[in-house]
Amino acid sequence: MRLSTAIADLLQAQRGHLFPWIPVFLGAGIGAYFSLKSEPGWTVYAGLAAAGLLLAWAAVQRRPLAFLCWAPAFAAAGLCLAGARAHRVAAPVLDFRYYGPVEGRVVSVDRSPTDALRLTLDQVRLDVPAAKTPERVRISLTGQDAVPPPGALVMTTAHLLPPQGPAEPGGFDFRRHAWFKQLGGLGYTRVPVLLAGAPGDSVPVERLRREMAQHLQQRIPGETGGFAAALTAGDRSGVGEQTLAALRKSNLAHLLAISGLHMGLLTGFVFAAVRVLFCLVPPLALRWPVRKLAALAALIAGAGYLLLSGGNVATERAFVMVAVMLGAVLLNRRAITLRAVALAALIVLLRRPESLLSPGFQMSFAATAALVAVFAAVRDGGVPLGPGWLRPVAALVISSAVAGAATAPFAAAHFNTLPHYGLLANLLAVPVMGTVVIPAAVLALCLLPAGLEGIGLTVMRWGMDWILAVARTVSGFEGAVSHVTAPDSAVLPLFASGMVFAVIWQGRLRLAGLLPAAAALWIWSGAERPPVIIASSGGLIGVMEAEGRALSRAKGQGFTAGIWLENDGDAATQPEAAARWKVRDGALPVWHGAGVRLVHAPGKRELLQASNCKEGDIVVSAAAGAAPGGCLVLTPGILRQTGSIAVRPDGRLLTARAATGMRLWSGWQPEGPEVRRLRRLLGAAAASQ
Repeated sequence: MRLSTAIADLLQAQRGHLFPWIPVFLGAGIGAYFSLKSEPGWTVYAGLAAAGLLLAWAAVQRRPLAFLCWAPAFAAAGLCLAGARAHRVAAPVLDFRYYGPVEGRVVSVDRSPTDALRLTLDQVRLDVPAAKTPERVRISLTGQDAVPPPGALVMTTAHLLPPQGPAEPGGFDFRRHAWFKQLGGLGYTRVPVLLAGAPGDSVPVERLRREMAQHLQQRIPGETGGFAAALTAGDRSGVGEQTLAALRKSNLAHLLAISGLHMGLLTGFVFAAVRVLFCLVPPLALRWPVRKLAALAALIAGAGYLLLSGGNVATERAFVMVAVMLGAVLLNRRAITLRAVALAALIVLLRRPESLLSPGFQMSFAATAALVAVFAAVRDGGVPLGPGWLRPVAALVISSAVAGAATAPFAAAHFNTLPHYGLLANLLAVPVMGTVVIPAAVLALCLLPAGLEGIGLTVMRWGMDWILAVARTVSGFEGAVSHVTAPDSAVLPLFASGMVFAVIWQGRLRLAGLLPAAAALWIWSGAERPPVIIASSGGLIGVMEAEGRALSRAKGQGFTAGIWLENDGDAATQPEAAARWKVRDGALPVWHGAGVRLVHAPGKRELLQASNCKEGDIVVSAAAGAAPGGCLVLTPGILRQTGSIAVRPDGRLLTARAATGMRLWSGWQPEGPEVRRLRRLLGAAAASQ
């Protein structure tokens, strides 16, 4: 009884600060859905829905500890919400390699990680039954500079593959990512893309974005024009890979993605400008609600920016956050509070539950919540920021440092890099973005009807040239970036839960949230990488040596090789990693370890060369066939049952299939006798060690 009373008193002290916990518990349920190893059945959803409603009914009775009923109720709602979203976006996915005619309507144009132009098509027509035709496909263009406009009907001949699973067990699951984008096929074409029909009226915003991006790139030449197109229209196709790398190394890549910073700067500038204009006319300022009119104008400007930028998830999330804060101004509420941040997070999760897993969601809300909490503490604690002229500088330094510290763990976990001079680069670049680039862009838009937009574009170019110069200079500093090992799957949820508690909870007990956050970092520091990784295609093997990961090939499978090395925290290139391979049997890479002999024979010719293959050996090949000697050959057909494979330090086998589970998007095949034999071989080898 005393314990329940103490808990009730503790929760009573949090009254007025409980709303921010709603998206937290909702997100916990969403995260639980994505962590499941098998897809829940309808009886599970029905049971969770009934339990959630019962708990909600108990909570509204206002009995002691009623608040505790809301947590599992919202968690159950989050799991059901994520499941409903996954079923609602279900669309056909290719289950074989396709080569043939492809027709469709251009939805968007962007660039691949290899800097190739890509088209995303809907209204797809393939030479397959309609029931198996994907809702959308994405095709990379090879050697073609003329890009069809959005809305155009095009045709070509292309190679298409189903979306691939994780490059290593437990890694990023692109197949899940593609499922929620309804991408059922990905590939490339080496032949020209032909127009099959003129652009229709169904995607006018996309055409407007494309025309604006092309206009900016014509008026502002070079990489600066591509930067301007990315900033205003969300079109990154004009930004080269070297510029992207410099922005990432200097921690300025967030300036390229239309996110909360851009939306906040734009709406903030419009809000201030409209308010000043009204105040210059005293009769209007005295009679009209100037502050609310300025907020309404800023909201309209933000909505227009959302449409012009393409309305992707990151920009949509930024607009929701800004709209919530401007809505608070219209309702005479405090705009910047944790409640506003929580409401924005709740809206985003209700619309797109899968965004919880994205780096953008995690980093943007981590930065926003940390900034609100820190500046609230500064305000409530009466912390002096110096004289009036120094306060903007102090606020800029504090905000850059807090946002960088809040997002650094998430950025390091997702991208395996940690920029060391990011604070310096942001202090030099962000003020220019807010005081030069954004106002100049608004000025250019206002002068566009008169044909005088060149004035604003010239000033805008000066600011962007400065930002790119800062990125290139800072990224060139010695030791500008350090590489970190990928954390275990439990690290980020543990870290986030601790920091959320520290930010939301009121009172000294909030310091207890630092304990799980510190425990997460300690677990991360001891993360172990698998000694052996086998690609799902059979085209690459990576083994851990004293100097780092050794790769079986210097060329080919570059995307997979890059992911493995990044997750190792290794800055080596693929040729450098391939030079680490020590033992070869003729031309075939061979590795002895974990009680087994592993041979890589990527092609048919190499498979025939595996003459020393013995019983108990494992041969990995990207070609179908059998090797002499009775050894186990892992062919693409077998690897389709398992996905990528990792051998743990203790010799146990971990497959992408086991790590991902049987989900709507997984598409794994049942394990055959070869996979069971592989498990027995590795199990026996581990037992003998």
